[in-house]
Amino acid sequence: MSAPPILTQHIASENPRVLVVDGSRVVRRLIEQTLRANLPEATVIACETGDEAMRQLADGVVDLVTTALRLPDMDGLELAARIRDAGNQAYIPIVVVSGDVQERLVERSLSDHVTDYFDKSLGFQALAEFIRGYVRPTENTPGEVLYVEDSRVVALATRRMLEKHGLTVLHVITVEEALDLLESAQAMDRVGADIVLTDVNLKGELTGGDLLERIRHTLGYGKGQLPVIVMTGDDNPKKQAALLAAGANDLVEKPIDERLLVTKLLFQLRVGRNLRARHATPA
Repeated sequence: MSAPPILTQHIASENPRVLVVDGSRVVRRLIEQTLRANLPEATVIACETGDEAMRQLADGVVDLVTTALRLPDMDGLELAARIRDAGNQAYIPIVVVSGDVQERLVERSLSDHVTDYFDKSLGFQALAEFIRGYVRPTENTPGEVLYVEDSRVVALATRRMLEKHGLTVLHVITVEEALDLLESAQAMDRVGADIVLTDVNLKGELTGGDLLERIRHTLGYGKGQLPVIVMTGDDNPKKQAALLAAGANDLVEKPIDERLLVTKLLFQLRVGRNLRARHATPA
């Protein structure tokens, strides 16, 4: 999915300020309480309307904005566009929080003014982890990444990038190699990795889309059990929509933005770990 290229120019502060925009008082309060419990050093500013949010932004810089898609006075995408037009806030990450975000992603009906999207059905605890990835990008989350990339130059640079953030990277060149590893692990009642990161076009007969199909259907791993992030240099909306519909947790467009890629990887790792922990807890 597209993200503004200006994202890399934003630097989070030691005491981040998070602006939460939602027309529901209950939702605002739940998000505010969860963020304060998980990011006690953060200042949370809650707004009901887009106009109120713009007034807050005019009074001082914030480090991240979350917005609902439907606000009492405007669409959340309109708010994002207004924020981008405000010179002092042009670089800020803007995250849409919505219950129908997956449908909009598949339809490619979200704008490039938005940095990222969060599915509200994952819960507010997961949202706190998601936001932490943006305002505390230096925090490491251990995990094993099965990385499928046929360019050794690109793979070396990306591997160093991920290892710098505390991740263990198992690099393979083809989908066939990745499947051999996952199938061997499954035969021993293991998943084989915490997350898969794959390019679309690869050497060999199989593509990244084929790998996604095998993971979801042949191996039977759901999105929470084995998250898959697909890297693509093709901005064709229909092709991106097909990857999401096939079961990709998220997409990252090339050329890769380090902070965006790492944020998405760490978020999927945390959410997957939380889901597996809940399922492993006896009723």
